[in-house]
Amino acid sequence: MKIHTECVPCLVKRIIFEAEQRTNDKKKITKAIKNACEVISDIYDPDRCSADIATKVHKTVYETLEDSDPYSELKQKSNMVAKSLLPRVEELIDSSEDRLKSSMICSIIGNMMDFGIKGGSSHPDLLKDLFEKTYADGIGYDDYDKLKSILKYSKQVVLFTDNCGEIVFDKILCRELKRFNPNLFITLVVKGESILSDATLKDAEELNFIEVVDEILTTGCYAVGVNFNKLPDELKNVLDKTDLIMCKGMANYESFSETDYHPIVYLMRTKCNAIAKSMGLPINVNAIKYYD
Repeated sequence: MKIHTECVPCLVKRIIFEAEQRTNDKKKITKAIKNACEVISDIYDPDRCSADIATKVHKTVYETLEDSDPYSELKQKSNMVAKSLLPRVEELIDSSEDRLKSSMICSIIGNMMDFGIKGGSSHPDLLKDLFEKTYADGIGYDDYDKLKSILKYSKQVVLFTDNCGEIVFDKILCRELKRFNPNLFITLVVKGESILSDATLKDAEELNFIEVVDEILTTGCYAVGVNFNKLPDELKNVLDKTDLIMCKGMANYESFSETDYHPIVYLMRTKCNAIAKSMGLPINVNAIKYYD
């Protein structure tokens, strides 16, 4: 997705949020904001991918703050909150007429756990308050039946994760994918380095993801979404032969929509007006959007 003008204030809002997460030093916060705005001024181009611009801006802020993971405490708390909701998630799935669809809804709800942006969360505990209502909302854009028919005959699926907290529910989704099609080979992909509140290999290992997937790979570098210029060869080979790519969250859409990789399905909450418009979806809905 190309950057929209409305992405700029959103990006600035997020860099202020992450700076204030890690320091009370007004001089350092001011320096981070100024440095970020200089980068935006230098590289902003309406023909450039929004994720690419965001990557460079956040990298500058991290370097200014001298902090490689300013979201570390929020990420830990997010996983804790999500784990506390697992009994309810299991109850909903067990009582559902379609276990796989129910697990997808829960996984998409986890995508709300995104910080420093409009439509996201100000704190992980908010997910407890919003979970029941958001589950009851169901799917606002629903390509599930099409997706289910693809999954039934697929042999290999690649799942690109997004945020911490959310990844706890992604594990349940992977379990249900295996239940639905025991012959599926599932490759889980997490971030190669800490970026925003996204899940990394450390999170996947701590959650014992290898219990429900066949392999775990990383995007190989620091990037919002995916940097295809630095894609590890192993992941590139997997993408070239997989039957289906499943992507969680908005940043993965921003990146993959600039490529020819197909078929692909996005499981996400449309928290952002620019992305909702780009996908032709309503804002603030749970969405399963499939592209041939």
